This record gives sequence, structure tokens and C-alpha cells, in this order.
Amino acid sequence: MKAFVVYAHPEPTSFNGALRDTAVRWLTDAGHEVKVSDLYAEDFDPRAGRHDFTGNADANRFDYQAEQVHATETDGFAPTLAREQERLLWCDLLILQYPLWWGGLPAILKGWFDRVLAYKKFYDLANRYDNGVLKGRKVIMSITTGGTPERFSEGGMFGEIGPILHPVDHCILRYVGLDIADPFIAYAAGRVTPEERAALLRAWEVRLAEITAG
Repeated sequence: MKAFVVYAHPEPTSFNGALRDTAVRWLTDAGHEVKVSDLYAEDFDPRAGRHDFTGNADANRFDYQAEQVHATETDGFAPTLAREQERLLWCDLLILQYPLWWGGLPAILKGWFDRVLAYKKFYDLANRYDNGVLKGRKVIMSITTGGTPERFSEGGMFGEIGPILHPVDHCILRYVGLDIADPFIAYAAGRVTPEERAALLRAWEVRLAEITAG
């Protein structure tokens, strides 16, 4: 299996970093191919703009989707985007490793979706959801939270995690055809004991084994 890890955390020694490293090590040891995009380390720019393209569909008025169509037709994406798009099309399994910030994606990861998932290259009106371009590929979100499981429960302070992740799950990942595995959630990651941390990393290995087995 070919796995692509998109990692979105600014601190390499964070628990997100440990989850990333565990995934890379386990997948490699199991004989899978792995590529990693470390968005912070690579200084990925989350802002969409003309810098996304090597040419112009219209030099006078900037229409982002029109420019994406033109770039798709002319192989005109900026090198950074072309690399990310190539990795995404290459993989069988996409792993999104990130912390839940303000109930959503870190801005750098949201910008990755905005810029990489270009119109006509990854979706259009005829190719989305069950007909999505990335149909047949798996994705799993591996997420850390500040809150405890109790706070992310029915009646808890934040509510259940499913509705919180719905915009990413349904409106991004499923939209482009990805087969979504249940997320791996490391709750209250910054407050766990060393023993709990080790148990979470072992549980992550088990999930990776389950995902890559079928």
C-alpha cells in the first residue's frame, strides 16, 4: 500500500509528531511505501492566489476556479501544488495528522485543501461523492484534542465529535470520493500520563494494521 501522511503541527516533539512518527515507522516496517508532507516545516502557504499558477486564464480578473481549470488543462500548477497533487493521486491511503483547533482544522491544513483540491482536477459537478476522482482511496483523520472524552460526549461541553468533524468528513473528504475510516482521536493529548501516551500509540498501530489489512 502507498500511504501519504499530511502532518499539520508546528512542533516536531508534540504528540501529533509522535503519532506521525509512529505511522511512518509502522507502515514502513510493514512494507508499505510512505510519503510525508510536513506543512509547517515546509512553510506551506495556506493562502490561495495567483501564485498557485504558472500562467493565467485571465490576467485582468482573478477567478480562482477558472484558473484551476486552466492549470488542470495546461499542467500549470505551481511546483508546490503539483507535488502535493501528485502525492495525493499516488497514494492508496491518506493520513491526516492534526490537532483540533477551535473545533476545526488548523488554518495551514484548511489552506492545503483549498489549494490542492483544485476544481476539474479533483472534482466537478459530475465527479463528486460516489463519483469522486479519489474514489477507491482510503483516508483516516488522526486527531488530538485538548478536551477529554467526557467533554466530547452527548451532553458534554463540546458535544459529540461526529458533528464537529462533519464539515471535513462530508464536505471535503467524501466530496472528492474518499473512503473514510472512523477517526482516531487522542483525547486530552497534552494531559495524558506516559503510560496513557504509550497506550495511545499502540492503539494507533492497531488502527493502522486494521486499515491496511483490507
